[in-house]
Amino acid sequence: MINKVTLVGRLGKDPEVRHFDNNSSVCNFTIATSESYTDKEGQRVEQTEWHNLAIWRKGLVDVAEKYLKKGHLLYVEGKLRTRSWDDKDGNKRYTTEVVVDSFKMLEKRESSSNNPGEGQNFSKAPEPISNQSTSQDSSSAKVENESDDLPF
Repeated sequence: MINKVTLVGRLGKDPEVRHFDNNSSVCNFTIATSESYTDKEGQRVEQTEWHNLAIWRKGLVDVAEKYLKKGHLLYVEGKLRTRSWDDKDGNKRYTTEVVVDSFKMLEKRESSSNNPGEGQNFSKAPEPISNQSTSQDSSSAKVENESDDLPF
């Protein structure tokens, strides 16, 4: 079975990073994707979807915290995860988010022209599958240049 998400969109706001006592951290952010179509009256309609994303890998969290900013165009690969919690009133709440495996910043921006991360792919290093996300080994971000692999 496959659980893979690929998105290209713009960050809606600067990422929020939270650090925990067990030396782990998470980076949460949203990106907007848009698609357009023509309605019955011949008018072009743009539909925007907002997606919640989370990065749990230490190396990727560090890169995201340092380089990602509101408005950046981002290519993201990950998987869908649904988690639940009890709110302050005791009600069970659910949310579905994309857990990011890798991302690539797609454009150079004037304000970040000295940004060495532009156009580079950041992904996690391969590691064994574990059910305990808080005890996983913190791997550093791997930077890859895949332009030689493109068929065009």
